[in-house]
Amino acid sequence: MKQYLLSVYQPDGDLPPAEILEPIMQDLVAWNQELRDAGAWVFGAGLLPPSTATVVRVKDSELLLTDGPFVEGKEHLGGFTVIAAPDLDAAVAWGRRLSEITTLPIEVRPLQGT
Repeated sequence: MKQYLLSVYQPDGDLPPAEILEPIMQDLVAWNQELRDAGAWVFGAGLLPPSTATVVRVKDSELLLTDGPFVEGKEHLGGFTVIAAPDLDAAVAWGRRLSEITTLPIEVRPLQGT
């Protein structure tokens, strides 16, 4: 079975208020259980804000560290889930459900070598 990365992109800024966020989080818990029950869940995690990111580069054997995300933008990677799915259509179906729950765009990308 192939593996796919489902990336959750969220807008920069404050999180939504609890009355909006809590139902979404409850639906996410249910979605994660659906993935596990289907044998499709591999692993996943939410990420801390982009301000906590560090970009690491090496140039001429010198280590260069830059605070913040690699790409500046109005959206950032907020979390990800790796799933196992028989094909892209099945992975997109899981991504669609995740987008419905979060109301956020989901990037579905196959993992190399799986």
